[in-house]
Amino acid sequence: MDVKRKATTPLKARLGKARWRSWLRWIGLGIAALWLLAAVMLVAAKWINPPTTMVRVERRVQGWVQPGGRGKPYRELYEFVPLREISPNLQHAVVSAEDARFYLHHGFDWHQVQIDAAGDMEGGRVRGASTITQQLVKNLFFGTGRSILRKGAEASLVPVAELVLGKRRILELYLNEVEWGPGVYGAEAACRYHYGISARNIGRDQAARLAAILPAPRKRRPERMTRYSEIILKRMSQVGW
Repeated sequence: MDVKRKATTPLKARLGKARWRSWLRWIGLGIAALWLLAAVMLVAAKWINPPTTMVRVERRVQGWVQPGGRGKPYRELYEFVPLREISPNLQHAVVSAEDARFYLHHGFDWHQVQIDAAGDMEGGRVRGASTITQQLVKNLFFGTGRSILRKGAEASLVPVAELVLGKRRILELYLNEVEWGPGVYGAEAACRYHYGISARNIGRDQAARLAAILPAPRKRRPERMTRYSEIILKRMSQVGW
């Protein structure tokens, strides 16, 4: 009995380790396949407008599963328009508000990361160093959740987006996909929802107020963003916009 038990125990251990290695291998292959799919979708996004984003899917699901939301139809305002049909006022306001060094970095603003790290160590309030490219990748594939794993996956896709899309297409996609209010996505829908005009005709002050709500678009309202919009307008003037 003892001899048999001793003989079978190492065998069971080896079989258990083999199963774990097999599971880890399949998990690794699955993660690699998902990453490759996302990379292919980014390449396709150079020519094809995304049919939806993970943020929009997430909001649609929330409309059904959250208290009081079950059974309520999800109403979404969205219209994709080319970058040339979005006023430069709004383009410049968003860049000034969200990623002032957008045209200088390659997806990661290490300068802003250093500033935020220093401010964090001193106990100050930091702006956040997430670039427009990072936010686009997050909106497309990861939704609004936060986790170290999500940040790692996002960071691995940012260089792909920068390489295959280029700054103009990144900005076009971001302005058309970003959330600008409850069920409001993209510059055209935002301008019509908040001001009743097209994105082509949005004024400078209105553009700054729209850009000011982007950090919390479901809570903020353009008419209440006077102080922050003035800061954005000042940033625009400083760079000649």
